[in-house]
Amino acid sequence: KKNRENLRKYHQYFKGNEAMNNIAKFIFFDILKNKIVLFYTLLLFVISWSVLGLDSNYTKATLSLLNIVLLVVPLVSIIFSTIYVYNSSQFIELLLSQPIARGKIWLNIFIGLSSALILAYLLGCGVPILLYSSIETGFSLIIIGVMLSVIFTAFAMLSSIGSRDRAKGIGISIFVWLFFAIIYDGILLVLMFQFSDYPIEGIMATLAAINPIGLARIFVLLQLNISAMLGYSGAVFKDIFGSGGGMGISMVILFIWIAVPFLLSYIKFNKKDL
Repeated sequence: KKNRENLRKYHQYFKGNEAMNNIAKFIFFDILKNKIVLFYTLLLFVISWSVLGLDSNYTKATLSLLNIVLLVVPLVSIIFSTIYVYNSSQFIELLLSQPIARGKIWLNIFIGLSSALILAYLLGCGVPILLYSSIETGFSLIIIGVMLSVIFTAFAMLSSIGSRDRAKGIGISIFVWLFFAIIYDGILLVLMFQFSDYPIEGIMATLAAINPIGLARIFVLLQLNISAMLGYSGAVFKDIFGSGGGMGISMVILFIWIAVPFLLSYIKFNKKDL
């Protein structure tokens, strides 16, 4: 029933217009009406307001909010985006029947999804952050939330196009989040203890860049300049690149993390027989 309603809305919305210019806009407004996204926005707002508004210690409040953002934003972005793509399968098939290039359809779906999740984050966390945080730290916290939303939306699209089985695709998405949020830090810890007698600083700095969540944490902590909270890989990262250079390199790598999963999904979507 929902798919039929979407198809009807699609025909009404694109009537007399160039479909290519409106796909992302249609998806964007469709997602904004989703109850899960509204709840996600409200949840982020309540958490951000509570953490920043009730804690008199500014640095401690920022760190607390950072830890919440690093867990909640990637999880919601990847799970919601994966489910949305699977639920929109008939809608995507309809779009493919139109005289529109496959790649443009996939790009617009990505833009619509990521834009809606970015807006939800900006409304939920951005407003309290701008009210209670300093400009530099608040801006860095907003940036990493936006970047993580887009990165894990790209991972979600790769997971959903990689498997026709909805359960398998969602399972892959959950594993991706679990790996980067929890498992990867454990692997780094084991490597650090196993090879502590060797000069592995450069390797650890490189490995730190392989995890987008860990890299986002380092990006904000470099702005706060709290060496004790950076951890081993973060401290090495700062020693090698410095605060300013480290933040610049972090941003470049985060953009790469957006581009690589999306391009892989883009190529697979163009070749896949739907």
